[in-house]
Order: sequence, then structure tokens, then C-alpha cells
Amino acid sequence: MLIRIRSRDGLERISIDNPHISVSELKNLIENQLKITVQNQTLSKDHNLLLAKTLEDKYRFTDMSNPQTPISYLGISHGSIIYLAYEGERSVAGPNFNPAGSFGRKMTMDDLISKQMRVSRQEKPHCESISFDRDAANVFQHYVNESLAFAVKRGGFMYGRVSEDGKVEVDFIYEPPQQGTEENLILFRDSDEEKLVEAIALGLGMRKVGFIFTQTISQNKKDYTMSNLEILQAAELHGESELKEWVTVVVKLEVNEDGGADVHFEAFQMSDICVRFFKEGWFETDCGEDVDPKLSKMKKDVVVGVKDTKEVDNDFFLVVVKILDHQGPLSSTFPIENRNTPVIMRALKNHLDRTKNLSFVKRISDFHLLLLLARYLDVRTDVPALAECVLAQTVVPEGYKFLIESIANAS
Repeated sequence: MLIRIRSRDGLERISIDNPHISVSELKNLIENQLKITVQNQTLSKDHNLLLAKTLEDKYRFTDMSNPQTPISYLGISHGSIIYLAYEGERSVAGPNFNPAGSFGRKMTMDDLISKQMRVSRQEKPHCESISFDRDAANVFQHYVNESLAFAVKRGGFMYGRVSEDGKVEVDFIYEPPQQGTEENLILFRDSDEEKLVEAIALGLGMRKVGFIFTQTISQNKKDYTMSNLEILQAAELHGESELKEWVTVVVKLEVNEDGGADVHFEAFQMSDICVRFFKEGWFETDCGEDVDPKLSKMKKDVVVGVKDTKEVDNDFFLVVVKILDHQGPLSSTFPIENRNTPVIMRALKNHLDRTKNLSFVKRISDFHLLLLLARYLDVRTDVPALAECVLAQTVVPEGYKFLIESIANAS
């Protein structure tokens, strides 16, 4: 059978004749087939092992620490993924190639430039971590899980703050008009609506900090972290942002130890070389059905490890980011824009009636409510002024309070 080994070098495979071998025997096979010594291996079924930065961190992963434990006892079978951490450097095996030089074929300037384009794993992200407002994250995943059943893709832009030490905090998610299928997510960007979103974010002291999207159940059966189409979309949005701390988050269903399904968040930055490749047009953007989705096709050869290739494992473009959570300043109880059910003005009255026991500024401290109001207010003056009240949690001027209640009662 085949076992998949994911390390900082990407996804590799080892062949196993006996499905009941011990962890110790598995390590010997890894040493023989992947050339990583047994003493240098730390194995785990937990993907967080790849986030470990010190030996002390690695020692906390003990699920595969007993060398005598049969791997079948750990639920490892054909196709399982095991995470491997190791110290030092290694050469990833590749096919032989014939280097071109003064005694080989003639090289054009493009050939010379491409020889310098090396794809290697970027070990350190530009952001220290990403922290989600619990309510915002829950409202997003709940809709995808309960209403869409992870059958089609869904996406949104994350807004929040970036600290001086590179920590990203997400306080709300804006979901633009879109169409999701099993494999694709098409965003119908509405520039007028996004101007309202940016005005609200500005008044709240926030900015766009990343992109979040879901993978479908059908994608979970495939052998990749992100598909080539997802890499292209993420790289485009990362490059468009011009924010070095920009984060891309993937939400998926994963089978837990009890056989049930858990919603799982994974955060990445697109590597610097990935964003550069997209900006400079190196990627082949026509990803037909015959193209392996775990590989990104390049228009020209690049150097990966020791070989020239036009196909790069998508994992080489991903830099793992640590995920945290927090309780932000906004609520997430108001209906969300651009979903299956349109948000109508009656929702505003219902919301205000339901929250009568709170102060008025608390009642409007919801991004999605502010977005609905912004359609009826001046984007240059009223929208930032209301958002600043929410930011500071100060008393809303009577004029705005009267205006909002009038809009609600007119529905």
C-alpha cells in the first residue's frame, strides 16, 4: 500500500508491503525511501506538527512516539497522510536532466532568466499569526455547513487589523456576489458595494487583510492542500492587496477519530515567489480536466530542487500561518449580504426590536447591518461617522438615530 508523507518539502509517498508494521519499521522505510535518518524523524497524524518551531514543540506530538505501536492500530491505512518534521537539509530526488551550457543547445535570454527562477519552500510567513473573531468565523462556517452542506464553494474577504509585530486580527468577513461550484469559485466583484465596505472598514479602523474560501466534500477526496485553480485565485488576490501580511484561509470538512465530520480552518500565505510568478505571468491559467489539480503549470521551466520543470507541486507555494481566536468588537447576528436569501429592510426593524435592551451603539455594532444602512447614507460623511461611533462605542447622535429608525420603520 502507499502512505503519503507531508513535510516541509511537500507531499511524497512511500510503499509498504505489510499494513501492520510498527512505527519503528515505518521510520526505517522512510529512511530507506526518502533518505531521512530515523533519529532525525518526528512523525504525527496531526498537521500542526509542521508548525512546530523548536524541539520542545515537536516533543509535544506523541501520538506516534511509541516505536512498537502497529500503524494499523493508529488508523493508518492505504492513502493515509502522515506529517514528518526533521532538521537539516536534504536533496529531493528528481529525474536526471541535461544542463545546457556552452557545449549544449543555444540559450536565449528567456532561458537564462528562467534558470535563475528557483522554487523553494518559504519557511517563514510575513505575518506572525491570524486570529478570528469567534462569531464572524462561526457565522461563515455555519452557513457553508448547514445551508450549502459543503457541496459548493463559498468565499469572502476578511477585514481587521495588522499589528506592528505582524499579527493579523479578523473582525468581520464580507461576502461579495459570487457563484460557487464543486471546483470553482467565481467572484462577481461589485465596485460600488466594495466602496461602501471600505468606507465602513476605514471608520472602524480596519482594512482588508485576507481571503477566505471553502473547499467542497468532493475536493476533500483529492490529493492536494489547494488546487491549481485555488492557487491562481489566491495569488491574484494576494498580489492585488499589496499587503505583505495578507492571509489566505481554507475551510473544509475533515473526518474526526469518531468517524464524524469537523469543520477545519487552515491558514496560509502565498509565498513571495508565487505572487511574483502571478504578477509576471509565469502561470498557465488554462487548467483543463486533464491537468493534475495538485500541480501548477508554468509557461517556462523553473528550477525545483535539482530539476528543471514546468510543473510545481502547489504545496511549494504555501507558507503555513498559525491560527488563533478572539472576541472582537462587532456582533455577527444581522443577516449576511449576497447569500441565497436577499437582505431586506424588514431585517433592520426586526434586529432593532430584538436588541431593545442594548444601547443604540451596541445595536448597530454589526458590519452587515452597517453595510445595509450604507446604501441609504452618504458614503463620504455619514458612513465613516457612524462607523467611528461603533469603533469608540460612543453615543450615536440623535439625528443618525432618528434616521436609522425611520429607515427601519419605513420597511
